[in-house]
Amino acid sequence: MKQIEINGKHYPCHMTMGALLRFKQETGHDIGQSKNDVGDMVTLLWCCIKSACAAQKIAFDYSLQEFADSCGIEMLNSFSADVAKDNTKKK
Repeated sequence: MKQIEINGKHYPCHMTMGALLRFKQETGHDIGQSKNDVGDMVTLLWCCIKSACAAQKIAFDYSLQEFADSCGIEMLNSFSADVAKDNTKKK
């Protein structure tokens, strides 16, 4: 399971059904309809962390905007590469 560091604290991050549901609730569309723009990628990453933390009963109190303000481009690039790698494995 991937860990994401935010402000010196590590949080679990992985794709779950809950993450996909949160993404749809936040954006109004399914991940398959995503334009893969920065907004959708940050939202998906936030959803993956939020859901992984909820499943493990770990507090993750960042709003989407607070998370985006703490999210560096390196974190987003790493996450995007992981998502692309996972998609390649499934094909």
